[in-house]
Amino acid sequence: MELIRGIHNIRAQHFGCVLTIGNFDGVHLGHAEVIKGLLLDAEKHQLPSTVMLFEPQPQEFFAKDNAPARLTRFRDKLALLQQLGVARVICISFNQQFADMEAEQFVAGILVAKLGVKALTVGDDFCFGKQRKGDFALLTEMGAALNMDVKSTASFRRLNDRVSSTLIRHALANGQMSDAKQMLGHSYAISGRVIHGWKKGRELGFRTANIALKRQVCPVNGVFAVKARVGDKEIFGVANIGNKPTLNGTRALLEVHLFDFAQDIYGQFMYVELIKKLRDEKKFETLTQLTAQIAIDVNAAKQCFGLN
Repeated sequence: MELIRGIHNIRAQHFGCVLTIGNFDGVHLGHAEVIKGLLLDAEKHQLPSTVMLFEPQPQEFFAKDNAPARLTRFRDKLALLQQLGVARVICISFNQQFADMEAEQFVAGILVAKLGVKALTVGDDFCFGKQRKGDFALLTEMGAALNMDVKSTASFRRLNDRVSSTLIRHALANGQMSDAKQMLGHSYAISGRVIHGWKKGRELGFRTANIALKRQVCPVNGVFAVKARVGDKEIFGVANIGNKPTLNGTRALLEVHLFDFAQDIYGQFMYVELIKKLRDEKKFETLTQLTAQIAIDVNAAKQCFGLN
């Protein structure tokens, strides 16, 4: 899969494609339906299937720290799109200049003149351009005039609910990991490089591999039974996601205690699937109480995986 970073990196060889546009946060089953339509158009027109997405996501640009928690880091999003069969991703830098672009300019100047979009597939709630004035009706009208086929993909539904990133965030916040998995089409996961922490876990008898969540607002918090992957190794474990209130931590962190694993993996990339929520994060009065609770959490996670 080819990645194009920024409008300025769109070259002559990228002219001619079929396209879909959105955040694709989580790359859930609703997004998979959009991609399915995109791939059909790619086959019909014999052109590359192309996804346009944004960094930061528009809500993150406008709302800053008040933006909804992101479900998927950029790297994981790319991996999931590649798994679905997408040929090309264009990542647009969402800044003030881009936010001020009129909807008509975006369609005529970028979609048609730069990319030569033959067919455009978008979700039924898609809005774009300055003040979100562009919508499906405008795309249809301009598409007819500019020889660009435009179609909408109706929202995918699970039971009576429209599958959306918002609904998935709600399920995750309430510890409903199975419901989130049904909407995502895969287990919810967090990934990143293992960093050096406070080394407090080993003092308590439970070594942890840590991933910083940086400035992201995390959609989950608490203690989970997890399945981690480092390289070609898959290891069960128990993880805490939060700011370590007992130790007066101030930054969000994913800490994973891997069962029967003692290798040095600092700097390596780790992928952590959250299988079951065990409890909320809690502040304990003493380290002795915290250690006793961790032992209980380890036992609960092992029971979850049939390891006891």
